[in-house]
Amino acid sequence: MSSPQVLHIPPVKRSMLAQLWNDRMGRVGLLLTTFTLIAAVIGPIIFVFDSGAVGADATTLLMPPTRTHILGTDELGRDVFSQFLSGSRVSLLVGLMATVISTIIGAGVGIAAGFFTGKLDTVLMAVTDFFLVVPAMPLMIAMGAIFGQNLTIIIVIIGLLSWPRTARIVRSQTLSLRERKFVPRARSLGSTNWRIIKVHMIPHVLPLLIANTILVVAGAILSEATLAFIGLGDPNRISWGSMLHFAFASGAVGRGAWWYFMPPGLGILLIVLAFTLVGHAFDKINNPHLGGSS
Repeated sequence: MSSPQVLHIPPVKRSMLAQLWNDRMGRVGLLLTTFTLIAAVIGPIIFVFDSGAVGADATTLLMPPTRTHILGTDELGRDVFSQFLSGSRVSLLVGLMATVISTIIGAGVGIAAGFFTGKLDTVLMAVTDFFLVVPAMPLMIAMGAIFGQNLTIIIVIIGLLSWPRTARIVRSQTLSLRERKFVPRARSLGSTNWRIIKVHMIPHVLPLLIANTILVVAGAILSEATLAFIGLGDPNRISWGSMLHFAFASGAVGRGAWWYFMPPGLGILLIVLAFTLVGHAFDKINNPHLGGSS
């Protein structure tokens, strides 16, 4: 009698980083993301943001870039460059932490709905569809206004409202995997539902989940910037969105103080673009029908 076939599903390829680097979009995204992460981690240590604006006077208010202040000063005489670096850390923190919450919920709901089907699938998809139908940003604004302007609350709100798309994608993949031959084979060998999910489902879903997660980071950063721009950010933390809020509130745009509002705007644009490029490149690598790497 021949030995039973080992049911093995390979995890994410070890050469994935190399494949991303060989893809034009992925390479640009990786460079932008790496540069931003390094700036966010090291920058605020070197250029400390002085929230008190010590020594500010009429000559230092909204001052254009100089050797001392390479991105000028704001309406209170504070250095814009140090704010920009501190803001990058907060924006990335919110984006990454909110994405972790979103991914855990979305993956859990999607796998449970797709694997067990039946009434559980109906209930979970009904909840998912509800959150998909309700506009996320107005709901984030309402919840932010109700629960307060706190960084932790903002992270939780964005995370709790960003999972439905992930759940839908994971459910579709799980439904497809559930019909594969390895599922009844695993059951015949005595595997429990949890073991089948852990050993056979998750490794297959993981590449798709990673690609989607990277894209969710971009959306979470944009959501935080939007909330902070309309005044619902954490007043005790500087982020790129809050910099734009204060720049517009102080009339920097009308006064031509481009050094105040352009850096955070470009920062948001570039980091969202970076994560989007990496996410699409990752998806293209794991789905060859979308096109080979460039």
